[in-house]
Amino acid sequence: MNIFLINHYAGSPEMGMEYRPYYMAREWIKQGHSVTILVATYSHIRQANPKQTEEIKEEIIDGIRYLWVNTPFYQGNGVARTKNMFAFIQKSLYKASYFVKTYKPDVVIASSTYPSDNYVARKIAKLSGAKYIYEVHDLWPLSPMELGGMSKYHPFIVTMQHGESFAYRKADTVISMLPKTKEYMVSKGLNPKKWHYIPNGFVRKEWENQKPLNETTKIKIEDIRKQFDTIVAYAGTLGLANALNSFVLAGKTLKNTAFVLVGKGPEKENLQNLITVNKLKNIFILDNIGKQEIPDLLNKFDILYIGLQYQPLFRFGISPNKMIDYMMSGKPIIQAIKAGNNMVEEAGCGIAIEPENSQAIANAIEELKKLSPEKIKEMGENGKQFALKNHDYKILAKRFEEIMLNL
Repeated sequence: MNIFLINHYAGSPEMGMEYRPYYMAREWIKQGHSVTILVATYSHIRQANPKQTEEIKEEIIDGIRYLWVNTPFYQGNGVARTKNMFAFIQKSLYKASYFVKTYKPDVVIASSTYPSDNYVARKIAKLSGAKYIYEVHDLWPLSPMELGGMSKYHPFIVTMQHGESFAYRKADTVISMLPKTKEYMVSKGLNPKKWHYIPNGFVRKEWENQKPLNETTKIKIEDIRKQFDTIVAYAGTLGLANALNSFVLAGKTLKNTAFVLVGKGPEKENLQNLITVNKLKNIFILDNIGKQEIPDLLNKFDILYIGLQYQPLFRFGISPNKMIDYMMSGKPIIQAIKAGNNMVEEAGCGIAIEPENSQAIANAIEELKKLSPEKIKEMGENGKQFALKNHDYKILAKRFEEIMLNL
């Protein structure tokens, strides 16, 4: 098959997020398919963006054909980002006939988070006689409405709502990355028989070919280990949504336990101030590390923490990459998230508690510390096996391929 995937934010291991299109494409190529990714030149989530003067430029990355559409720079979520989105859509629509003649797609996938790329996917699919799939990362426009407080009458929301409804009516099938979206999508016009669930994944080879932790971070953790009998850690973005204040404040109760945060983000300074004001000597913030170092990093901790602020939007479920990394580490996990699904309970790999409750975090740590080494090992192994069975990109890409072949 010739697979034509549209993802505004697609990246690669070298460029940075978003990784899913790259990893899915790589597996599909191994299965004998040709993959083209239509992608914008500028994305705020990539570490590196290509520079080009051409409107459309082709580049081969690890056997995957990237078609870069020249789009303007932006910062934040204002008008400039909207202009970036619509530049991508307009230029892609204009070039639809060229894409059909040149790449002859059999399947077209719209996968850009926001739903407006479905107009491009539908046009290309209709011109080429290809099947058309909508892959849903987040529910737009519901996400900016519930998380950002935008009115349903805002012109941007009205535009996105039209795109979402169009996609549910016209797509041959819909792949949701969230597990509890079926009822909502059906209410928006989707035929329930067209709904499928394929979550986020990981690359097993990256865990098997891990890079040793850098010496600076390694020495800092070794020094912490000498002072405390247990290390509980969070590794990821230091953002408001990650509910890290409660994690830090749990340290007030457990003075003989070290709480380590590894990463960078907008809340780093506020968290450091919280540590200073409360005179907490058992809380440590370490610098961000490379993606390939994560397996070795997580292996040095006893318990791993993941939390999110309470958001009604999580009723549709979550599929955080961080959780999969944690599971693959074979360590017990404390999950402080209220969502439509509960990955820790499903896997039997730790303790699930309510979000933003420092005492609940402290209690969960104490509960885990009382368990036998055998039980802790069992929890860790449960998580690892759950990840291998349900989140390996090799398995996920095969499931996706079967859906495409059966359309």
